[in-house]
Amino acid sequence: QVQLVESGGGSVQAGGSLRLTCTGSERTFRSNSMGWFRQAPGKERVFVAAISRLGYHTWYADSVKDRFTISRDNAKNTLFLQMNSLEAEDTAVYYCAATEHSDSTYYARMASYSYWGQGTQVTVST
Repeated sequence: QVQLVESGGGSVQAGGSLRLTCTGSERTFRSNSMGWFRQAPGKERVFVAAISRLGYHTWYADSVKDRFTISRDNAKNTLFLQMNSLEAEDTAVYYCAATEHSDSTYYARMASYSYWGQGTQVTVST
């Protein structure tokens, strides 16, 4: 069974930084591209960033481009999301997910992802 576990969330002031981590099984990381999504209170879950299976290619939502960085360490079965210059609008539950799709046109779609973590809360205060 695939399990993804996020950590690293917390409360931070606007302008601050957080680094989210997602760990899973070797099988999950070896076979899948990975993504981060987030869900703010009362809103739908939306795409944040994605990274290809070997980590050579990344994609970002316009709202986080140049502030967030997605990366992965397949040797440690770990996915990261470095979040800088955080804004109040970044407040949400953040989820990592795994997809077997290798076509990047699928990466922004929730339905493309077969496996999800339980989420970690990020709260940005002004």
